[in-house]
Amino acid sequence: MEKIRVIHTSRDTTDRLKEKKSILFSKEKSSNSILKINKARNYQKIVGFGGAFTEAAAYTFYRMDKEKQEEIVRSYFDPVYGLGYSLGRVHIHSCDFALGNYTYVEENDKELTTFDISRERKWVLPFIDFARKARKQDLLLLASPWSPPGWMKSNGEMNNGGKLLPEYYQVWSNYYVKYIQAMKQEGFDIWAITVQNEPAAVQVWDSCIYSAEEERDFLKNHLGPTLENAGLANIKIYIWDHNRDILFERADTVLSDVEAAKYVYGVGNHWYVSEEFESLSKLHHKYPDKHILFTEGCQEGGVHLGSWDTGERYARNMIGDFANWQEGWIDWNLILDETGGPNHVGNLCDAPIIADTKTQQLHYNSSYYYIGHFSKYIKPGAVRIESTLEGNSNIKQVAFLNEDNSITLVAMNESENSEVFNIEHEGQYAEYELKPHSIATFIIADIEG
Repeated sequence: MEKIRVIHTSRDTTDRLKEKKSILFSKEKSSNSILKINKARNYQKIVGFGGAFTEAAAYTFYRMDKEKQEEIVRSYFDPVYGLGYSLGRVHIHSCDFALGNYTYVEENDKELTTFDISRERKWVLPFIDFARKARKQDLLLLASPWSPPGWMKSNGEMNNGGKLLPEYYQVWSNYYVKYIQAMKQEGFDIWAITVQNEPAAVQVWDSCIYSAEEERDFLKNHLGPTLENAGLANIKIYIWDHNRDILFERADTVLSDVEAAKYVYGVGNHWYVSEEFESLSKLHHKYPDKHILFTEGCQEGGVHLGSWDTGERYARNMIGDFANWQEGWIDWNLILDETGGPNHVGNLCDAPIIADTKTQQLHYNSSYYYIGHFSKYIKPGAVRIESTLEGNSNIKQVAFLNEDNSITLVAMNESENSEVFNIEHEGQYAEYELKPHSIATFIIADIEG
């Protein structure tokens, strides 16, 4: 164990996930800032990283030339060339990043006899299949609904919030079963579902409101038993699927009910509103058997080409969440077009790769590279290990132990000044200077086992 591999990305250089000269361990420390790694103390197991196969992303994908399509899936899903994504999120019928409101059944079909997901065969399912081939193995797919069909809701439409009417609790539960079964018939296994995307937000797009008590009772009395009775108890159920600011309070209402909690695998987390990472640890410490997954985050307000803040926002949130028991990260749209869409209500956003459908150019944002500092080197099955920072340093960091016994340490410097520190591992030290507005991944391969 003499060398540490270093991969570097920096605002003020051309380094983008660039492997630099390895640094050496020695017996002497050269800085008062010490980043100490202790692999004997470990925490949560990592499930993986990924992004969302929205209809908007898939439609954009198929407006690009074949060569660009291949580059996109390779850039994300190839485990060596790309970011090594292993997770994907799909929406159960329409979301805001669809080309319009749509469902899988005809109006007022309470028996769901008209259930049909054939719309997804046009863009979404081929896109997922393309990604699987680039990864050279299957993906774990998380499915989320944004709204039940309008006729099941209090406001009579899919958009603008409203609530699921109690008389449709069972019909809507049956809908999840139909979706999971239909996806399997198409060759796509659903790994997990969330009960409802952002259940506390009335949005001008597809949305549906549940109080914590309503989500608890719907899950306990309808959705959970319905999946179980359909032979789908293996499908993992995440609750909340919304912002971390009230994540603990919302989850606590559900998980404190033993009958509801037995159906809950974990809690979904979004980054909008706050960076109160400690709320994840609060949840973990009260319910250590439940799993925490980042299910959505993006840079809002259209395309932000060239912005460095976006990448730093990603890494800051990833470090904060992983340091507080989160097990995986699913970004929002994998790609968007030059407008930050399409979006059927104009809620334009950014994505790590922007595909300009007019010029056929692919633009890689800072977020793409910052995500890669984690997803390329922290493999599914890795566990977070203890890493502590001593001394006067502004860097943010987190460390993991992969199944091959290699250690991956990610450190970021958001400040305007260089940060010099020593990495300490098993009584040896290695110095590194982290430039302003840069991020580095350090890989320690323990040849001694």
